[in-house]
Amino acid sequence: MFFGFIISWLVFIYFYGVTEEEQVKQISELKMLNKQYLRDKNIFIENMERMNKEKKRNLTVQDIKVTILNYKQYNINAFTNNQLVTDVKDDLSNLLTQDIKSVSQNRELLRRAIENKVYIKDDRRFKLEIDTIYFDTVLEITLKIKSTK
Repeated sequence: MFFGFIISWLVFIYFYGVTEEEQVKQISELKMLNKQYLRDKNIFIENMERMNKEKKRNLTVQDIKVTILNYKQYNINAFTNNQLVTDVKDDLSNLLTQDIKSVSQNRELLRRAIENKVYIKDDRRFKLEIDTIYFDTVLEITLKIKSTK
């Protein structure tokens, strides 16, 4: 009986040791995987931050908003005003998807393009003058009618 007790303890210790060794091996593998995942996560976070900084630097013009302030002074109806606004937007449509920085650097060219063009609507000629320009993802331009004929 004493030998049976010793043999059963030896078998128990052996199986316990084998099981414990497998557990230690599994824990070490999981720790290694955890370190890899943390490292990968940090790399992804750094890449995302870098990409966000690049995108902020290279914001693009996504929409153009044009407003004519003094169209009522010249007895222009809303339809003609809308046609003028549409014509100006069509003239500036090539600015869409360009960098805000490059558009703002060429503001004088933008000013000349609008102010030197004569818009013809309802047998009347309109010259426009830029009042304000705001450069953002939405390019906002407010215009005044300079003269009509």
